[in-house]
Amino acid sequence: MRLLFKAVLGIALVVGSLSQAFAQNEGDAYPTRPIKWIVPYTPGGTTDILARLMAQWLTQRLGQQVIVENKPGGGNNIGTEQAIHSPADGYTIFLVNPANGINATLYKNLKFNFLNDMDPVAGIIRVPNVMTVRKDFPAKNIQEFIAYAKANPGKVNMASSGTGTSVHLSGELFKTMANIDMKHIPYKGAAPATQDLLGGQVDVIFDNMPSMLPHIKGNAVRALGVTTATRSPTLPDVPAITEVVTGYEASAWFGVSAPKGTPAYAIAKLNREVNAGLNDPALQKRLAELGGVPIPGTPAQFWDIHRAETEKWAKVVKGIGIAAD
Repeated sequence: MRLLFKAVLGIALVVGSLSQAFAQNEGDAYPTRPIKWIVPYTPGGTTDILARLMAQWLTQRLGQQVIVENKPGGGNNIGTEQAIHSPADGYTIFLVNPANGINATLYKNLKFNFLNDMDPVAGIIRVPNVMTVRKDFPAKNIQEFIAYAKANPGKVNMASSGTGTSVHLSGELFKTMANIDMKHIPYKGAAPATQDLLGGQVDVIFDNMPSMLPHIKGNAVRALGVTTATRSPTLPDVPAITEVVTGYEASAWFGVSAPKGTPAYAIAKLNREVNAGLNDPALQKRLAELGGVPIPGTPAQFWDIHRAETEKWAKVVKGIGIAAD
């Protein structure tokens, strides 16, 4: 019996050593085939542009193609759910965005818990939204805007890319903190909302900076403030809203996650290469053109950001009493 036990123990030790060696070799070789990057929006928007920039960098660094796959719909949830249910083998990743924090409270019947059902990989950037008014709006700065809105309660039309989006909730947070009343006009996407702002049909929008920059620089609209805690290097003369409305902050944030249970070696390698990209001068320049500020760090540090944003927007969603099915 003792000899049998020793034999079994010996076999277990050998198998364990072989398994460890195999995992180490697999980790060293990773990736050995293309990686799919699910982006839960249509091509061409801020989220898609960001993913394609980073995918190009990762393709060069990893020696395998990182292929962006757009899966829009369901307020971001269709692509999210597909990513969550993909094989946890290191060959599917997901572009995390503000909707993943907002939807945790906005949607009452989600079939997943994002923070629990995904593994963090890396943060990429924070991007300001810009408080932008039509070019002939009477107010020339944030103080004048607040005074005008208080003098005309409910008469300022605030456009958004849809109810519950970061564009919408950035404006709702401003309404609450500035103690003003604006009428929300939701659109099916940022593009038609922006067109109506350009045409003067609506008064203000809190849209992502990359979408608004060409119109701001072309003097077709007027930027009053950025939503980040500090001024943006891309628009250094535009104040941060918090300079007037103390404590206001509503930036968009983006990063990478993977299905729960993705091998640690895959997450570590992807994290390392994303962070390398955030330190690369050429890629930094491209990200800065999007108005982005890099948020490098560990997977855990990125999840801390995600968790804090989820809690923050839960208060706003509950405060204004909106919900989606």
